[in-house]
Amino acid sequence: MEKISVAVRFRPPTAAPVADQSPSSTGGDREWRVDDDTRITLLHRSAPVPGASFAFDHVFDGAATNERIYGVLVRSLIRAAVDGFNGTAFAYGQTSSGKTFTMNGSGDHPGIIPLAVRDVFDTAREVSDREFLIRVSYMEIYNEEINDLLTLGSEKLPIHESLERGVYVSGLREEIVNSAEQVFKLLELGEANRHFGETNMNVRSSRSHTIFRMVIESSAKNHMDSGDAIRVSVLNLVDLAGSERIAKTGAGGVRLKEGKHINKSLMILGNVINKLSENGKQRGHIPYRDSKLTRILQPALGGNAKTSIICTAAPEEIHVEETRGTLQFASRAKCVSNCAQVNEILTDAALLKRQKQEIEELRKKLQGSHSEVLEQVILKQRNDMHKSELERDRLAMELDEERRLRETLEHRLAEQQKMLDGISNTSISPDQFTDSIQFDALKTPTSKERPAEFVASRANYSKDVEFSPIPENLGTVADEDLWMQLNKGCITNLEMLEMTPGFKCAPSLADDKASVATPDEEPIDARCQRLEKDCTADRQQLEDSKARRAALEDERDTLKRENSSLLDALAKARQDADRLVADRLEALRELDVEKSRMDELKQEIKLFSQAFSLRQGQLTSLYTKSKAIVENCKTSQLALP
Repeated sequence: MEKISVAVRFRPPTAAPVADQSPSSTGGDREWRVDDDTRITLLHRSAPVPGASFAFDHVFDGAATNERIYGVLVRSLIRAAVDGFNGTAFAYGQTSSGKTFTMNGSGDHPGIIPLAVRDVFDTAREVSDREFLIRVSYMEIYNEEINDLLTLGSEKLPIHESLERGVYVSGLREEIVNSAEQVFKLLELGEANRHFGETNMNVRSSRSHTIFRMVIESSAKNHMDSGDAIRVSVLNLVDLAGSERIAKTGAGGVRLKEGKHINKSLMILGNVINKLSENGKQRGHIPYRDSKLTRILQPALGGNAKTSIICTAAPEEIHVEETRGTLQFASRAKCVSNCAQVNEILTDAALLKRQKQEIEELRKKLQGSHSEVLEQVILKQRNDMHKSELERDRLAMELDEERRLRETLEHRLAEQQKMLDGISNTSISPDQFTDSIQFDALKTPTSKERPAEFVASRANYSKDVEFSPIPENLGTVADEDLWMQLNKGCITNLEMLEMTPGFKCAPSLADDKASVATPDEEPIDARCQRLEKDCTADRQQLEDSKARRAALEDERDTLKRENSSLLDALAKARQDADRLVADRLEALRELDVEKSRMDELKQEIKLFSQAFSLRQGQLTSLYTKSKAIVENCKTSQLALP
């Protein structure tokens, strides 16, 4: 566990205009005193105020330069980031207290960010046994919305979290850089897109929080010696917008809305620091997710990172209360502890390589012991591990190929299903016609259709009756003989009378006369010809519809067959994928067994080494005793006459 490094910087006092001078602005009874570069005390008429003394790691007065602050507080962070530790440095304080000058600096006095960029590349060049890849990004949090300062129009970016990357901003542009000059050009582009505004306290006031991030990846030039371990560290350099009092800034409209969002995010940051500074038993829920600023800085606040905070303050008496609040925040932040560790990405292949390296070292130790059996066992173990590694890579490639094939088949199935749905929607059904006349027009006309009236069916005769004979005398009343004469003896079969569904009452005689008298009525021949043409056109349209429907049905059947074949192929692919997964799991289990065997072999080698050392000690002791006995025998022989 490591405490957060906290420092306080007082900016030089500013002279107020003559029109604005008052006892509270030009001077007063209260002032801040710096003691021993580590303690700040509030004095009232040269007497310390009780409860207004604060101690920090470093305290800088108005004469301190950005280079000095960087060397004391941030340079160690840069070297740790190059070595694989996460690092964060940010400036906190009220508006117009010098945060942006501390982080960005000016042309003659570069700030922490430019100095850190140069130091990163200089430190990376000094490390000769590792290769580095550096990526940078620049974002701002404006009115609780994340904007990419390196890409115009990239606004309202979301925050995500994963096991591999941790907390990150999705869609943020990252640029790979090779020199500090490239980074400075990107910083100029980001500063041009950043939100600034004018208030009563600052002509160029930051209206958003900015986070400049450097991702430093490094790997050893000799991959075999390091086991392919890759170090990935994240360096965050944050310039926070200052807390504001509306009575002093005179903000209104857009500036007022910006100030509300700034104060809210800084308040949540203070709540997070308060929770982290409490005792572990009393600590409750830490509200990281209440603000996007604290969500992004979550690893730097009580997590896996080395963190430095520069709290800037104004020395004027009019800002005493704001400065007191800043110092209280710094005091609580000093109690927060982080757990920083080197971020290494170690794959299974790298783990196997490290194990191979350990086996190789054990083999070299046993070269002088003439243990040929153990040498053969170790060689066989190495070969088996190499085969297992190759088999694992092959299975992984086959599994990826099957996954891609499965995705392709599912896409084709979805397209085929869409086509089938479109075909089913184009089928002809009576429900599609709102009027029955439209549907009847598509039917095949029949000349045998009976009219909508009473139909009398005559009995069948060998000779058809072409016409009825005209009677000689016509009276007003027809008797039975006249009826028989008109019908040639045919008797009406009343059982054959049928009623059509569309029966309508026959028109009256007056209506018939009126219709006959109408001069504009269409002639019967012309009407028959027109109806015949309409029937022919309808018959042709119906034939075309039937042909089109038959073609669509054939296409539907073809698509169904293809769909069925694709489903069979997908089922087979799923079976193959399941088989590959089972093979992969079996290979992993075999690899675990081989690892356990290797551990047992290590234990046997260790026992053998201990037994060998013990045996060697016994032989040495026996040789010493034998030598002493021989010397005694020689002495006794010389003593005899």
